[in-house]
Amino acid sequence: MSVGLYVHIPFCKQKCYYCDFPSYAGLEHLYKDYVAALVREISDQGGLLSESVVDSIFIGGGTPTVLPTHLLVVVLENIKRSFRVAPNAEISIEANPGTTEKTMLQEIRRLGVNRISFGVQSFSNDVLREIGRIHTAETAVDSVVLAQDCGFTNINIDLMYGLPNQSLEQLKRSLLVAYQLEIQHLSVYGLKVEEGTCFAELEAEGALNLPGDDEDEAMYELSIANNTQHGFKRYEISNFAKLSYECRHNLKYWYSEPYLGLGAAAHSFLDGVRRANVSSVKDYIECSRSGKSLVASVEQPTVETAMAEFSFLALRTVRGISIRDFNKKFNNDFFAVYQHRLNRLERMEAILSDGEYVWLTPQGMKFGNAVFREFLL
Repeated sequence: MSVGLYVHIPFCKQKCYYCDFPSYAGLEHLYKDYVAALVREISDQGGLLSESVVDSIFIGGGTPTVLPTHLLVVVLENIKRSFRVAPNAEISIEANPGTTEKTMLQEIRRLGVNRISFGVQSFSNDVLREIGRIHTAETAVDSVVLAQDCGFTNINIDLMYGLPNQSLEQLKRSLLVAYQLEIQHLSVYGLKVEEGTCFAELEAEGALNLPGDDEDEAMYELSIANNTQHGFKRYEISNFAKLSYECRHNLKYWYSEPYLGLGAAAHSFLDGVRRANVSSVKDYIECSRSGKSLVASVEQPTVETAMAEFSFLALRTVRGISIRDFNKKFNNDFFAVYQHRLNRLERMEAILSDGEYVWLTPQGMKFGNAVFREFLL
């Protein structure tokens, strides 16, 4: 069996105003202890999955590259020591501009990291200040170029739209800079104001100046049209890639393939069971030291829930739901289960089907969440 591996590094230099991920600034004093706990989990889980081949690794956060180089090396070396990593495995790491330097990039490249994802969000300094980013547009460009100089040939840039006081022209310029950098992958996300974030507080106070619905939709349409024009094929609602540069690890999530999560707040999906580790960094370290379980929750989805998750996750992709895979996995007929709902979605011009796959139309992609809810039985 092949599995993906997700490794969570929950540290960052500063919490961005929109971020609701389990990441924390100001915990530099815990870096060493956290990595020690992570290495213990890597060793334990590697023994349990000794028969599995790891064909994708994603080191995310937070900002993994805030760790000192020698600690990143420890993590990577222990992964390779504890797991059967495929020779052609995709090994990705998230980075923020300004947190990478030449020695680090050379070291992680030497240890097999072959894909790097930069959380740029915008190439407008005005927009970056609005969202609490600590890098500049110039730093972002320099970071991407340095990664290319260090041998990285599979680079992603994250951009966002619908941000406070962001204009259509600023998004257009950001996309243009990304194209000029000759990267291989682009992720373009619309802002969603999440509970518990700085932006949520500002919105509650009426102090968050977001683009209107029409302008937000114009930004969405602009990103799709321009990305396509510049050779980036859309393969998921928010993700675009040059030919053969789709993120193999993320495809595991969307196609309900098995993956193991390591680190605080990491999630796993193995043998149809979802598991989540404790989210607190301090609790994670303490549980590891004392030999207590790192697992905070285990969920065995009902058949109905599993079918719904399989369907709406696959619908995020341009390929859509494989009817054959669904029928084989659940020993059930997809159309028998969902025909009534499919009829409604077809009338809404949200989905199409050729009998082998069901996929979202451009209209369905635009309002994905409303479509996904139809699959909850």
